[in-house]
Amino acid sequence: MDRKTFLKSLGVATVGGAALSGLPLTLTGCTTEGANNELFFDISLAQWSLNRSYYGPSRELGWDEFGRLLRENPAELYQGDIDPLNFAQHARQRYDIGAIEYVNQFYFDKAEDEQYLNELKNIADNEGVKSVLIMCDAEGNLGDPDDAARQQAVENHYKWVNMASFLGCHSIRVNAASQGTYDEQMQRAADGLRNLSEYAESENIGVIVENHGGLSSNAQWLVGTIQMVDHPNCGTLPDFGNFNISQTESYDPYQGTEELMPYAKGVSAKTHNFDAEGNEADKDYLRLMRIVKDAGYTGHVGIEYEGNELSEDEGIKATKALLEKVGRELNQV
Repeated sequence: MDRKTFLKSLGVATVGGAALSGLPLTLTGCTTEGANNELFFDISLAQWSLNRSYYGPSRELGWDEFGRLLRENPAELYQGDIDPLNFAQHARQRYDIGAIEYVNQFYFDKAEDEQYLNELKNIADNEGVKSVLIMCDAEGNLGDPDDAARQQAVENHYKWVNMASFLGCHSIRVNAASQGTYDEQMQRAADGLRNLSEYAESENIGVIVENHGGLSSNAQWLVGTIQMVDHPNCGTLPDFGNFNISQTESYDPYQGTEELMPYAKGVSAKTHNFDAEGNEADKDYLRLMRIVKDAGYTGHVGIEYEGNELSEDEGIKATKALLEKVGRELNQV
């Protein structure tokens, strides 16, 4: 099956063999209204799947320059074709997805902008789209060895907790980055997560930790950290594709997903490449989603496409089609 045939099998319109790229055009054949009635979970769209469309050429900047602009002038980074303000509209009209997961990097100067947040919320409400969570990065290490820096990182997340509460999200997704020995990192990360969870509890917002590199991608370590936090607001966000601890060490993704699922308040369906049958080329999605189902999870599974072979548009649709196919198959078991 060639690329054009593969895309047509997903209902993606093509022109001259290339998928249409201009948002917010609604493509025929994309809608699967009622499909979720056949699934044991709901599908959401992680905003990072559209990062190329937001950032455009600025994605090529080195991290130092990117980080400087993120702190000093975030708007300068948005050199792409679409506006993060319209995320809910894109999710609904482009992909017929009724739930979204924001990324704080696209709103770094907007978290406390009341007018902007009202507009963001109104767009989601008008589209009938549920705001699920906010993924938070670049706010300091919640497991920083320095007590003052760790507390500052905790407080840096307060505005995202407040934004999540305003938008109607159930959680913010955070990182458990730290330094030190295995046990030291666990203790430091647990301290920061506990403090943040206590603040988030006042807004009825969860604090969920993704396996996102370093020891956090060691599921045993992350489970131990969550147990040490010992707070009902703190849980996990298992990501199917983030089990690389370092360049030379990785954790088994199936074992890791199984270990993280008892604490899961969300699931991230990471995809990169697809074979001719529409399956993820490097991950057994049927096996992964069976683990999710066996854990009794019935919440949102977020599409997070990060591949390069397909466009963002094509990759999102391919991931959605795969989740629906696997979900229907598991419902027959």
